[in-house]
Amino acid sequence: MLYQLHEMQRSFLTPLMQWADASSKLFSNPVSPFAHTPFSQRIAAGYELMYRLGKEYQKPAFGLDTTTIAGKEVAIHERTVLEKPFCKLLHFRKDLPDAEFAALNQPSVLVVAPLSGHHATLLRDTVRALLVEHDVYITDWTDARMVPLAAGPFHLDDYIFYVQDFIRHLGPEVHVISVCQPTVPVLAAIALMASNDDPKLPRTMTMMGGPIDPRKSPTAVNDLAIEKPFSWFENTVIYAVPGNYPGFGRKVYPGFLQHAGFIAMNPGRHAQSHREFYQHLVRGDDDSAEAHRQFYDEYNAVLDMPAEYYLDTIKTVFQDFSLPKGTWEVGGQLVRPQDIKNVALLTVEGELDDISGLGQTSAAHGLCSSIPPEKKLEFVVPKAGHYGIFSGRRWREIVCPKITGFIQANR
Repeated sequence: MLYQLHEMQRSFLTPLMQWADASSKLFSNPVSPFAHTPFSQRIAAGYELMYRLGKEYQKPAFGLDTTTIAGKEVAIHERTVLEKPFCKLLHFRKDLPDAEFAALNQPSVLVVAPLSGHHATLLRDTVRALLVEHDVYITDWTDARMVPLAAGPFHLDDYIFYVQDFIRHLGPEVHVISVCQPTVPVLAAIALMASNDDPKLPRTMTMMGGPIDPRKSPTAVNDLAIEKPFSWFENTVIYAVPGNYPGFGRKVYPGFLQHAGFIAMNPGRHAQSHREFYQHLVRGDDDSAEAHRQFYDEYNAVLDMPAEYYLDTIKTVFQDFSLPKGTWEVGGQLVRPQDIKNVALLTVEGELDDISGLGQTSAAHGLCSSIPPEKKLEFVVPKAGHYGIFSGRRWREIVCPKITGFIQANR
């Protein structure tokens, strides 16, 4: 019922938000006489803030049209190379002749994006930096409300099988980078492949800011999962998709509830950001205002998660600690990270990460006990929070070069 009420509210707000958007333009467009009245900038700023607080945010585009290689601008074509009901495998193909592309000799990289509320476009900056020296693929997870019920359920095990299919599709020369949530299923996927002597094991696996062992340096996210019983999650945050979407009837953890949780973690910071946005508009600080728009266009765009996958993750990862305890079975087979021997491992953590605490990701080194020490590397990014390890200046200047060097050393 909550989902239906949300949709009713959205239907009510849509014309109001369209009016606010039009009114903002009316008081800011220089060809409009209203833009030259007293206090027009303040009025326009107020209307735009109202519009942005109440509008519905759609999935943004990656918008990665070019990259620069050796001082030369190269066009990028985004294409789908493999499609499954709940995910597309995207390739950012450099527009170069085959011979010229082959001469670059760039390693193939599979970026496994989180399925945890935001779209894969949250990793736009990650992909942008990697494109310079790598041939980049990324998992683009589908909003569960857009997947018809006939496609069946999607469990955490299915996530693992998807990752394995993507790795096999790209071949044994691929290097896998997992960011946040997928570190756990990616490690499981590779461990199971190793246990079965799969010939298409990747060359390297880079784990970034993920809950491999949430018992270490627990954060507010970990505390919530432990404090609430499993039944609370089943009964409180799971709803059926309403009839105006292709996934009608599918049980999901709705994006709007996830977004409310994101905001609740730092309400003061978001309120201050919106106040500053209003002030930027009033002062005519267009660059700062545009930076705010770009951030919240991404941050406010959320997707629904399949209920089975979300509940599996809560129980397996955050309540039972099945991976570090060695009790996790997938498809009847025990997940044994100690069976991984020839896949090099890099873990990346933020010193100030308040989502995946320090030590949670590096726990992978202890679990992967059969990987030789010379094929393991731990890296803690100084003064970096969670997003800082895969986006922004620290990512571009510190983390990405570290990953590039690691991949080159283990090709």
